[in-house]
Amino acid sequence: MTYARVMVPVDLGPYAADRVALAGSLADQFDSLLIGIAAQRPIPAYDEESAADAELIEAEQRRVDEDLIEAERVFRTSSANRNRVEWRCSSAHDAEAFAIEQARAADILVVTRQGSQDEQDWRFGVNPGAMAMQAGRPVFVAPPGISAMPGKRILIAWKDTREARRAIWDALPLLKRAERVLVVAVSESARTAGALDVADYLASHAIRARTLLRDARHATVTDELLSVVAKEQVDLVIAGAYGRTRLREWIFGGVSRDLLDSAPVCCLMSH
Repeated sequence: MTYARVMVPVDLGPYAADRVALAGSLADQFDSLLIGIAAQRPIPAYDEESAADAELIEAEQRRVDEDLIEAERVFRTSSANRNRVEWRCSSAHDAEAFAIEQARAADILVVTRQGSQDEQDWRFGVNPGAMAMQAGRPVFVAPPGISAMPGKRILIAWKDTREARRAIWDALPLLKRAERVLVVAVSESARTAGALDVADYLASHAIRARTLLRDARHATVTDELLSVVAKEQVDLVIAGAYGRTRLREWIFGGVSRDLLDSAPVCCLMSH
């Protein structure tokens, strides 16, 4: 199993160059095709009488076209002129819908975290949570400023759900390359939670993993996971995305929401 095609949405925000460099670093590890994508739909233009104005429409279309040209320049410059690259863009879709559609052509997508304190580019906005839910592909979410591929020390945030099982399968190429793998279960019993079975499963793929049980009676699940991240110097977290509905997690809280908002390290998430 490998990642033959790595896809990265590109924007004109401050994190775009690092994101493309990170995706390129991942592509280098697996000799993958690197695909850059961008989309932006013109904002409808109206005159004072609320009738469409041809000149305003033309000017807005020109602005969008110029933004897409600049996004391609950012992609090609930040991908260090690799030979195996491809560019796709559209001025007929919004960025998120286009990214979800184009995910059919990739094995994995690389996006930047969009936490409450992170700067965002509304013109090309791609929400990591929406991508994890709808793209049908694993989504690699990086904190702002990460430009080189992590993955030496990987933590698997284990909970016995379909989403977590899917995430482990999707992460196998990275797990095989890791120096250290931890299966962390925040539960009363690692055996009951299935964490030992996960370690055995990974062993069948020649991946050595240590199982770690944490008790969340005095802290949230996310806090327990992030304490292990800090103590074990983890640089990549593997997690299922939204075991409950996405809306319910954003209203009542949940690990997926917390990781997408403030995780200090990269996360690979699958739904």
